[in-house]
Amino acid sequence: MYKYFPHTDDDLKAMLQKVGVESLDDLYAQIPESIRFKDDYQIPLGASEMEVRQAFELLGSKNKQLTCFAGMGVYDHYTPSVIPNLLSRSEFLTSYTPYQAEISQGTLHYIFEYQSMMAELTGMDISNASMYDGSTACAEAMMMAVAAGKKQNKVLVSGCMNPHTFEVLKTYALHQGIELDVLPVHDGATSLDDVKTRLAVGGVAGVIVQQPNVYGIVEDFTGFAEACHEQKALFVMDSVAADLAVLKTPGEWGADIAVGDGQSLGVPMQFGGPYVGYMCCTEKLIRKMPGRIVGMTKDNRDQRAFVLTLQAREQHIRRQKATSNICSNQSLMALWVTVYLSLMGKQGLKEAAQLSYAGAHYLCDELLKTGRFTLAFDKPFFNEFFVKYDGDIDTLYQRFIEAGILGGVCLENGILFAVTEKRTKEEIDNLVKMAAL
Repeated sequence: MYKYFPHTDDDLKAMLQKVGVESLDDLYAQIPESIRFKDDYQIPLGASEMEVRQAFELLGSKNKQLTCFAGMGVYDHYTPSVIPNLLSRSEFLTSYTPYQAEISQGTLHYIFEYQSMMAELTGMDISNASMYDGSTACAEAMMMAVAAGKKQNKVLVSGCMNPHTFEVLKTYALHQGIELDVLPVHDGATSLDDVKTRLAVGGVAGVIVQQPNVYGIVEDFTGFAEACHEQKALFVMDSVAADLAVLKTPGEWGADIAVGDGQSLGVPMQFGGPYVGYMCCTEKLIRKMPGRIVGMTKDNRDQRAFVLTLQAREQHIRRQKATSNICSNQSLMALWVTVYLSLMGKQGLKEAAQLSYAGAHYLCDELLKTGRFTLAFDKPFFNEFFVKYDGDIDTLYQRFIEAGILGGVCLENGILFAVTEKRTKEEIDNLVKMAAL
């Protein structure tokens, strides 16, 4: 009846004999009766597949589906239906850690394709296999900068960074002896003069900026890379992956390391994860990069083959002295991103980004027309923007919820709205209608 239990009666008897006892009661004889649990476990009886499905459908029906205009790192992009089906194919759904190349060619192949696509998307030389999420990828870049800077342990971080990412940076820095120095916000952006002033003091291993920043503003980073390199510091850019289809890439800005979250590449919001961090860098930093890299070679029959390569052994054996202890990757989510990028192609990515841009600017214009909102900063933005509201924000937000709308993210006495290609004109007009009341 319970055919999936791992041990038979004979197995149990053999194990008990091995440890020198006759029964399970003898095995646990030293445990006092006073602390033994003797009641029935609160485990429900078994149910049929149909009953289980009905139970979960009933539970799921309690969720209220809202039209999402929130962003700040997580975006409601469309997921092509073919992706979940391809993900379950046997040649892809192999071992999570593909150490044995001869039986993991499917996994190694798509990681290689993922690396190739992410390197092209960011304009960088090298990409590793995927990382846990955008925040930890940024923290790993911070540690890379310090490792490359040797005796320099200070990292400058833009005040326009997503606060959630910054909290992760602080946690990593605390236990790595890294000093974080926050660059002030000037009219919603990072000042090159501030960067140069802090760099001139010395001891700076790297500078981390975000594009678009937490306010949705597309910053001008002209001169940032040059300023960093003059002082032997690394320039790190944290970007929303999908936006790089149309924005100037980290490679074009002269960045040494490009990091961020790939959730915007078709990964559903799914209650906060799992997501997929990306990391790309220049070729000279390849030995400092955490995680693993998959390379392409030929086997003894002269056929194309894929293998793990250039994974620093220090991640396994030096522990606290290692630059990083990451020795795994978000393999399933890397496959998700790979299939999405393959399906969309360059033109599809651009079209989705352009629709998001157009929708955000239409929403912004319509909100401003109500007379209740003002742009917090007069700066260019992409698909996300930050506005001030002349009324009570909590009341407005509750009105959105009651109308079935997730109306942005409340931030610093204002609201950060985001629009993706999924949002229709009717949905946008409905939000504006609720906002104008």
